[in-house]
Amino acid sequence: MNVIRNLAFYLLFYSISTFHVLGSVLAIPVNTRLLRAVVRSWAQWHRWCVTHILGINVVLEGKAPDGPTLFVGKHESFFEAIDAPALHRNPSVFAKQELFSIPGWGRAAKGYGLIPVARDQGARTLRNMLSNAREKVADGRPLVIFAEGTRVPHGQRPPLLSGFAAIYKLLGLPVVPVAVDSGPLYHRRWKKRGTITYRFGEVIPPGLPREEVEARVHAAINALND
Repeated sequence: MNVIRNLAFYLLFYSISTFHVLGSVLAIPVNTRLLRAVVRSWAQWHRWCVTHILGINVVLEGKAPDGPTLFVGKHESFFEAIDAPALHRNPSVFAKQELFSIPGWGRAAKGYGLIPVARDQGARTLRNMLSNAREKVADGRPLVIFAEGTRVPHGQRPPLLSGFAAIYKLLGLPVVPVAVDSGPLYHRRWKKRGTITYRFGEVIPPGLPREEVEARVHAAINALND
């Protein structure tokens, strides 16, 4: 049954996703509201497939504040990356530059307002990211960053990338750490039934010393690793 569920998931989710990507590209010249609606519909379709086909329950612990906030998430699988527009309202996600070269998807991602991260360009990358992020904040959108830099197997706790501290300091936004334990169920070819939990940590105010904010964020995003 697990194999059948997985085959059905891959077939249905990715086939319908093709229409979502096409719809996103077509919505770009029409208006932003339509584009955002299509992207959110895609994320909600993914959540539906995860819940009703794969048999994975999604549980939220804590509450996410409204308004411009820097959400710092654990990243164990593609689940939380795809799920971001379902979890947050019109989030602007920091995403690696390579994703923007995917035909169709890259154009939709840029139009939606994802923030490209080119890791090999140093200070220039940081300036571009901050300029882009400030535009999104001015539009009232939350920001989402996976501060460990890449997907991390469940149970591992790598340090935060140095760029997170600079973004925190220069944007001056409150931070909400988000733990997630998707890895054991979703980070595999054959996904398993069970429960994925999001845990929103306490709001961390802007202006704290680097060592303190990094320690608090690191502990909170790894709260579901035990």
